[in-house]
Amino acid sequence: MISRLLRLIPPGTIAVGAGLGLLGLASYVHLAVAGHSLTEADYSSLSVLWSIVFTLGIGVFMPVEQEVARLVAARHSQGLPPGPVLARGVTVAAVVLAVLVLAVTAGRQPLADRLFAGDSAMVTVLVGALAAMAVAYATRGVLSGLQLFPWYGTQLGIDGGLRIIMVALLGLAGVTSPVWYGVVLVAAPLVSVVLTLPPVLRAIGGGPPVAWATLLRGLGLLTVSSLLSQVVVNVGVINVKLLAPSDVAAAGALLSALVLVRIPLFVFGSLQASLLPGLATTATTGDRAGFHSLLRRALGIVTALGLTGAIAAVLVGPWLVRTLFDAPDVLGHGDFAWLAAATLAYLWAMVLGQALLALDRHRGQALAWTVGVAALIAVTLIPAPVTLRVELAYTVGSAVVAATMAVLLFAGFRRTPTPARSLDDAVAPAVSGGIR
Repeated sequence: MISRLLRLIPPGTIAVGAGLGLLGLASYVHLAVAGHSLTEADYSSLSVLWSIVFTLGIGVFMPVEQEVARLVAARHSQGLPPGPVLARGVTVAAVVLAVLVLAVTAGRQPLADRLFAGDSAMVTVLVGALAAMAVAYATRGVLSGLQLFPWYGTQLGIDGGLRIIMVALLGLAGVTSPVWYGVVLVAAPLVSVVLTLPPVLRAIGGGPPVAWATLLRGLGLLTVSSLLSQVVVNVGVINVKLLAPSDVAAAGALLSALVLVRIPLFVFGSLQASLLPGLATTATTGDRAGFHSLLRRALGIVTALGLTGAIAAVLVGPWLVRTLFDAPDVLGHGDFAWLAAATLAYLWAMVLGQALLALDRHRGQALAWTVGVAALIAVTLIPAPVTLRVELAYTVGSAVVAATMAVLLFAGFRRTPTPARSLDDAVAPAVSGGIR
């Protein structure tokens, strides 16, 4: 029975899921140790750094991984090496990183003053963490495209394992500077890349170059969608810091709460490895019934995950953030209810977004996230207590994204999905190291 179940699991799901699981555990350990070691003000600075790193890092470098993976997979099916794709991908990542570094450097002091209580060292850590993510996502694209999922999962696992070891050492040593807890986000990913680089180097090879248009065709819209999706899920902590700079307890408490209520997103990360390829295959072959069936099942699974997580979060969330993260007692059961509802809507949006991508509707996905962020901004500006505003903004923004995607898909369902491109081009490995 067990062997039969294992055959039903898509290749790479276990390896990637294990790596994601360890990386997810590392996030909890990282924030828990920091929460017990830092003052409220310093933990607030670390929380803002964490939110910016993952908003920008995942938002702009995850699309590079996905496009590199897609092109490497297509070339691999034709017996071509991935070297030219990696070269183009690294160049794109380097250019994007350079733009981010210039922007952060130009605003170094204002950023330090507004977000990090004047500590410019935190801005330096921010730059280093973004550089580490650029390198990690570029190499993961090659590992994913070549279906080297054990190596992919190993890179995630090393990253997570090193974070746990490093923050444990910081806690045992009594370190009380947020800078060192931020440095963990720089060192761990870089070491994980170095230790999993051999298969990438062995596979590089030569071959015909990749046209820029091939790589950049969907990258722009994909980047818009990816960046805006991270804004929806992460900007609340940053907004609390900007709207209520004197409330040093709120930002840290909110990040701790978000880490708890987003546990279902870690599970979705492993399911995602098979979702997009399955949807893309049925769409490309015109299997409308199969497409609808897979989409309904995926929505059913994430709904069950979201509701289970919501019940647990509402019941014990306030107690857990105080116990695990030493968070200030500023969030109640109602706060967790809003955050859990937002996470459920966000899960729906993630599934529906994969369906739009499978149908080659990058513009539709980008439009939905744009409308959602506009709704988030509108709610953030209403006159109400700051914490409630950002919670409502996360909920409304996620719900608007999901509703917009549903409308776009419903309109598209009136015609049978038809092949928009070749199967090799459409079915990209959908693993993601972006959940943390």
